[in-house]
Amino acid sequence: MQQYILALDQGTTSSRAILFDRQGQVHATAQREYPQHFPQPGWVEHDALDIWNSQLACAREVLRQAGVSAEQVTGIGIANQRETTLVWDRASGAPIGRAIVWQDRRTAEACDRLRGEGKAELVQSRTGLELDAYFSATKLQWLLDHVPGARVRAERGELAFGTVDSWLVFKLCGRHVTDASNAARTMLFNIHTMRWDEDLLDLFGIPPSLLPEVVASSGAVGAADEQWFGRRIPIAGIAGDQQAATFGQACHRRGMVKNTYGTGCFMLMHAGERPAVSHNRLLSTVGWKIDGRTDYALEGSVFMGGATVQWLRDGLGIIRQSGEVEALALSVPDSGGVMLVPAFVGLGAPHWDPYARGTIVGMTRGTTAGHIARAAVEAIAYQSAELLAAMQKDADCAVSEVRADGGAARNDMLMQFQADLLKVPVIRPQVTETTALGAAYLAGLALGFWRTQEEIAAQWRVERRFEPQMTSARRDELMARWARAVEHAKSWAVPESA
Repeated sequence: MQQYILALDQGTTSSRAILFDRQGQVHATAQREYPQHFPQPGWVEHDALDIWNSQLACAREVLRQAGVSAEQVTGIGIANQRETTLVWDRASGAPIGRAIVWQDRRTAEACDRLRGEGKAELVQSRTGLELDAYFSATKLQWLLDHVPGARVRAERGELAFGTVDSWLVFKLCGRHVTDASNAARTMLFNIHTMRWDEDLLDLFGIPPSLLPEVVASSGAVGAADEQWFGRRIPIAGIAGDQQAATFGQACHRRGMVKNTYGTGCFMLMHAGERPAVSHNRLLSTVGWKIDGRTDYALEGSVFMGGATVQWLRDGLGIIRQSGEVEALALSVPDSGGVMLVPAFVGLGAPHWDPYARGTIVGMTRGTTAGHIARAAVEAIAYQSAELLAAMQKDADCAVSEVRADGGAARNDMLMQFQADLLKVPVIRPQVTETTALGAAYLAGLALGFWRTQEEIAAQWRVERRFEPQMTSARRDELMARWARAVEHAKSWAVPESA
């Protein structure tokens, strides 16, 4: 009987479930979008039960569509949107409020205060992260301080905190755990000692009883209850979505780079077995922990990647489906001098400006929807080009290629423009669902479905290679123009009291 690994890929705007066979090929896929909540400017929330219900429905649907029984599923791997912060009642499992999403900027001023108190160096030295509202610590602090009774209940040990992986595992099997890659994104975890950091818990006022147990990224943590799929299925792989994608892209050696073009864009370089130190405002983070060994990564985070295209669809209404953006962008030969800086929720690396806001510059009476669409697509590439430039400085090594994945990686125009700006080939693999694939590989390794990382790396295949074609002079001109546009976007929403 054919066996599969079930990957749960819980993303920012949708939940997906994918079945992978032993060759690492997609056997079946199911996907469901779920509501986004924007109660105030800069605030982004999810209903925790929407996350769970959409993910469970996808998992059941993919088995039904494929005609695969639960007996044919060797195990489950989980990849998840990172930093998004949930708190629930340990006894009832009921969330105490909506989840605060990684894009949410409500705690930017709290981070400013801590930075003013000189705490940024402590945070960076212990966690490898910037002191920023992007991460979970200040989101969790906000929930404890603003949900009535939450802090008292937390002190009594009645509540549980988790990122989305923790929430899914809790719902599936009742355990309260997270893996090292997700723990490293909370701003509460020491990536050198690989433990929750007492000084940081004190700094943010977080009771230790809230925290999940930290487990390996590849290893059995429990089994999904029989009620969900008709039999108990081992849960054996957990990783934050970007670390999972790095593993799925077979970037298993130091210096290898992947870039995921999803809701945001996330570029990771394998940094080896020791945390890298960034001098260019990138993040040093845990890649994964397997068999007692921790692999680290350098990361650059762009908050608005594919979400910029969603804005063209849902906000401006100039496309009906995201897939239409490439044709609209190609309806003009270039952007006509238009630059779109999609700082809708601030700017991530290497700027880290929570007060930047979306900006369009260079428009004339001749500007059309095509020019704006092209500027939006090109903005994704400009932001990623900034990341690679910073990454090569930090790593002190030349990058020979970038492996691309995620939904927007299917856009040929974007991939070619990206290669032109990066000055290195951009390679799209045959399987672009590498986030889910990485989660599957991590689970399969623990369960013997795949035996070694070398066996996994041998399954990686090129679908298309995009070679740089732009002259250096033209590239430099465009990057300089982009830098000018970014300066216009910065600090736009600084509070009047600042």
